[in-house]
Amino acid sequence: MMVVAILGLVMAMGVPSILADLHEEPMRKAVNDVMEICGHARAQAILSGQTATVTFHPHEGTVDGSAPPGSVSTRNSGVPTTSSQIDGSVIIEMLDINLIEQKDSDVASVRFFPNGTSDEMTLVLHSGDQWRKITLEVTTALASVSTPTQ
Repeated sequence: MMVVAILGLVMAMGVPSILADLHEEPMRKAVNDVMEICGHARAQAILSGQTATVTFHPHEGTVDGSAPPGSVSTRNSGVPTTSSQIDGSVIIEMLDINLIEQKDSDVASVRFFPNGTSDEMTLVLHSGDQWRKITLEVTTALASVSTPTQ
């Protein structure tokens, strides 16, 4: 009886961390989705030899892209993220593509080229007291995340 009680207690202590892993908080999910979509678009462009596009709809809070065949996600589901709905609590504060502000546009597109380069992009997200800046390095098309200085 004591063994069953101890096992139950140990399992109960592990439930919150398991639930936290399964449910990403909105800012982390938004950043991870954008990073994964950009990474897959870069891979798609290089592998197919054709320009790939990631499309932002700032007013709707959506991001759409594509993934190369056979690609997998590093996240729990294992299925690559090719589109995302950014949670309403996460605000797009800035979306610059090729040094032109696109935050107020209906549609904004970032191109990834077969030679491994891309358009310049800076995306700043804000939620509560959290700020994240996602940038694309033009010559490698690799995305990076930082906390912007205000």
